Amino acid sequence: MKTLSAFTAPGRFWRGNLHTHSTRSDGVLDPEEVCRRYRAEGYDFLALTDHFIGRYGYPITDTAPYRSASFTPILGAELHSGAMANGELWHILAVGLPPDFAAPDVLDFQATPTQETGPEIAARAVAAGAFVAIAHPQWSGLTLADARSIQAAHAVEIYNHGCAMGCERPDGAAIADLLLSEGRDLTLIATDDAHFHEPDHFGGWVMVKAEANDPEALLAALKRGDFYSSQGPEIRDIRVTDDVIEVDCSAVTAVTVQGVGTASTALHGQSMTTARIPLARFAASSFLRVTIRDAAGRRAWSNPIRL
Repeated sequence: MKTLSAFTAPGRFWRGNLHTHSTRSDGVLDPEEVCRRYRAEGYDFLALTDHFIGRYGYPITDTAPYRSASFTPILGAELHSGAMANGELWHILAVGLPPDFAAPDVLDFQATPTQETGPEIAARAVAAGAFVAIAHPQWSGLTLADARSIQAAHAVEIYNHGCAMGCERPDGAAIADLLLSEGRDLTLIATDDAHFHEPDHFGGWVMVKAEANDPEALLAALKRGDFYSSQGPEIRDIRVTDDVIEVDCSAVTAVTVQGVGTASTALHGQSMTTARIPLARFAASSFLRVTIRDAAGRRAWSNPIRL
């Protein structure tokens, strides 16, 4: 039987947002108020990830003063450098950056030929200890070739709430599934990308399994893949045998299993808290992942299970 480490690792689940902006870049609220609001909404941790460009002074904001017994801020930034295939600047999420991470030669939101490339700055962030994700692939207009080039990434944003609210381009599933089908070892994160100038907050998060709500434990769990992502529903366990996948969850109306290419199977019902789905369609698939959806249309996503 195969299981996901998120449901077998020691500890408990901690709810957090990994993509947030403040007045240190183009957000509306100052860092202290951003942290206060997430804490008030019941989040256990938050990464403040302002835009790491010269216009804003390359911010990696010290949020340690806003830490409490029940709330953990984590240092981070949204990194930019080099051009994607469409000529626009890369957006790469880096959570757990050291405060002395060296700034690239990026003065504003324009790519130039002399800049460090996106793959290079992503690799440098990973080497510095960060958890790195490809941000909002659909919004960015990311090509598969672009995505393939970021070899150092731990994850892809499968859902970005700010892009859902601001431009109806929230999705990263297509890019993620193509990379997974090629054998890439990636996890899937849901985020807010909150700026607080529209309803772009408290809409997507990660549930991280760790023994303590501190930056080191949370980052280690993220890198191991000990988490799932959600807009509200809870995934409580996933078990895979030779011929069936079993899912335990909060009450939902749909449980869908996805794999390589067109391999997918969905089970629909009312107030389902468990599902058993045959794996006959997945004989040629190298991975499985699970999406659940509740009656309000909110989803949760597992990380991929390698077969």
